[in-house]
Amino acid sequence: MSLAQLHYTSATDGEGSETGEDAPIRARFSAVDAAIPASVLTEAGPLLAYEPPAGTPRQVTDNALRALPESFSFSVLSDGSHLLARTVPVRTPQLSSLRFHAHAVHLPAGTRLPSGMLPITACRSARWAAATPARIPAVDPVTALPAATGRTGEREGLNDFAVSRGPWLAGVLSDLRRLSETAEPSKVVIVERQSVDVARWLALAAAVLPQESTERLTFTTYARHPQRAPQQIIGVLPQDAHELSGPGLRVHTCTGPRPEGAVDDPWAETVARIWRNRVPELFREAAELPGEPFAAGPVAVTALCAGIALGPNERAAAAGWAAERPYALDTKRTRQLVDALTAAGVDDRTGAEFDAAGRLFAALDGRSPATTTAPLAAMLVTEAVRGGNGSVELPGRTAFSGPEGAAVAAVLGPEILTELSGAGVGLDVARTVQLLRVARLLGVDCAELLPGVVRRLAPALLTDARDTDAQDAPGWAPALLELMDEQFDVRTALLGALDRIAPDDPAGAERLLGRVALPFTGTQSLPHLRMCAEAPEVKAGCGADRVGAVQRVLRAAGMSPFAEPLVLRTAVGLVWEAGPPTVGEARLLLDAATSDAHRTAGTWSHLVAAALNAPADDEAASELAHDLLRGFPQEIGGRARGALLLLEFARELRSGSAAPDWAERVRALRPGAEPVEPEVLGHAFGALAGRLLAPDGPEAELYALAHSGDADLIAAYDRAAHGPDVRARLEADPGYAAGCFAVWTAHPHAGTEWSRTTAALLEEVLRPAVRALSPDGVAAVEEAVGRSGSSGRAEAFRDWNRRGQGTLGRLGRRIAGRVRRG
Repeated sequence: MSLAQLHYTSATDGEGSETGEDAPIRARFSAVDAAIPASVLTEAGPLLAYEPPAGTPRQVTDNALRALPESFSFSVLSDGSHLLARTVPVRTPQLSSLRFHAHAVHLPAGTRLPSGMLPITACRSARWAAATPARIPAVDPVTALPAATGRTGEREGLNDFAVSRGPWLAGVLSDLRRLSETAEPSKVVIVERQSVDVARWLALAAAVLPQESTERLTFTTYARHPQRAPQQIIGVLPQDAHELSGPGLRVHTCTGPRPEGAVDDPWAETVARIWRNRVPELFREAAELPGEPFAAGPVAVTALCAGIALGPNERAAAAGWAAERPYALDTKRTRQLVDALTAAGVDDRTGAEFDAAGRLFAALDGRSPATTTAPLAAMLVTEAVRGGNGSVELPGRTAFSGPEGAAVAAVLGPEILTELSGAGVGLDVARTVQLLRVARLLGVDCAELLPGVVRRLAPALLTDARDTDAQDAPGWAPALLELMDEQFDVRTALLGALDRIAPDDPAGAERLLGRVALPFTGTQSLPHLRMCAEAPEVKAGCGADRVGAVQRVLRAAGMSPFAEPLVLRTAVGLVWEAGPPTVGEARLLLDAATSDAHRTAGTWSHLVAAALNAPADDEAASELAHDLLRGFPQEIGGRARGALLLLEFARELRSGSAAPDWAERVRALRPGAEPVEPEVLGHAFGALAGRLLAPDGPEAELYALAHSGDADLIAAYDRAAHGPDVRARLEADPGYAAGCFAVWTAHPHAGTEWSRTTAALLEEVLRPAVRALSPDGVAAVEEAVGRSGSSGRAEAFRDWNRRGQGTLGRLGRRIAGRVRRG
């Protein structure tokens, strides 16, 4: 069946006036098949029109005419039909005026070219007309075209073109692949000096793209204004390619400098290498292999088996594809692929390539002969040892049981032993684990080196786990677990080393076990590791009862702290990872184990920290300090001992057992505690001030405080006097109020600090209390003042009280002035 045809030609002489060089050439439909709808003609005109390159004269010679570009196009119309056309420049014989003629065939929606022919193949038909015939031929230009088998001359010409465009091949093919894969509007612009070269690009693409993809691509080999062209692939001359940019526009200037860098498309890179090696027949071989369209694996495998060198991404794609389909290749091609992947002299292998090679070995192991898989195994272990690649998937041990394995061991064994014996081994966890695993695979004896390796590896595990995101296992975790599963001696030694160092970093061991499920459920006791494993659940279950959590964690150890004191250190470190215990918790911990156990475990320092960080009003801290000084006399020294002595002195003050000279004693203890915690100082000074403000406070000790001139001590006295206990006593006991008046008006020469403080206490503490008393209460205070001293002191109280009611005398003004100056 012949396709409907149409002819679109420019006006002949006499049908229009000659215009300037850049004016568009007028045209009309000169012959149209009756089967073509009028709506198609409306859209076809702009698609078939021809605009010569800029600067082309209206009168041209035959040579100039042959140099002008032709436009071969395949376009989709709004109704889903297609237009396949050739537009060529022509000239009139009389005036040599430049004209054009377009010959097109119309493919209704859903119609394909005869015999599955591709649109680009039809461009070599000799039946395309350059003038309107007397009648439309019965056979269209493409129906009688021979099958596109590719004559030798054409094939070689296409190979030559591919080689000449080698630098641009991968980039253009990658963009053409994207065009056929996506429905998004995008265009690929190919800049060439000859429109026929654009057609050659399309032929290159047609040879590698799936037929269904190629049939859908629209194109034109020449367009004067590429941004207006509706096709997906557009050929452009260099002079029309300036300022081509914008979203969805990919421009390849094949007449300019070579593009830099590789294309991140293994399929396109592999196809380009096949074209450059002049073996396009490999595309048919690759198409016979299973895989998705545009998958890099089939073409990469075919290229490698044919001896074509590929890059690392392409080799990785080949290995990955073969690993997923080890049944797809016969024995010969499998061996060819392995030889290509393991070829000597390749120095650009990547981690992704080695990972794919590891998967390929796993797929072929046991399926292919050992002679086929041995090169892969040797390459993988060599990379693990020499390349430092800790993520390489190592082969099984059976891969090295034959003579090939012995040869690899003879080469790599000395290198492994040398590195394992070095001082830095163990610090890099992944590297150390990899070396130990390779040593076992190759049968390298490293038993003598194992204790030193494990001794350095164990703390490195804790460090690495601490630096890893809490939500993820470290990258070396799978390899470590495989190592411990493969080698019982390494497992035993490593778990023992971790258990020994866990008391010094229990939180680190807990984090490690939370990220890596170490297998310690065997016969080893491992009390510390068992505690660290149980700690998260125990702490969550006990909540705020941290002492209870310690007891439960200790039960997980299976050992008593009396028998093994270090379990106490581990338990305390797990529960109090951050911050010391409270005083109450410290007392319970001290009672739960002997001082000897705490001494051996080193946990006495946690108890000291509890005492030194207790709030200043926690009187239990002084009791704890007393017990600690008695229980750990040799261990506690320096400023910690000085601070505890201050707390113990506060205990003596409260119990009434303190020796005289309190102010001097507390001032003497303070330097030994520096830098002393504010809570400790507040505790000791507060106890002294409270004792002096008690109803039975010794006058001599009060005198010593007043004359000490110590600003901190006097300030502590001031704070205590402002407290609720003093206010309550003042309101309830006239004698106590009288005593305070006597003390706070005595010692006028004690110093500025004391005078300023007592003046303020008279106004801010005593006066509000006296004002709140009834007249009888005030009289009782006055009487008590008189009994405690001379009649002059009682008169002074009355005078002070009257002045407080609104009349200030000389004494009142002097006291008020001191308050203001303070």
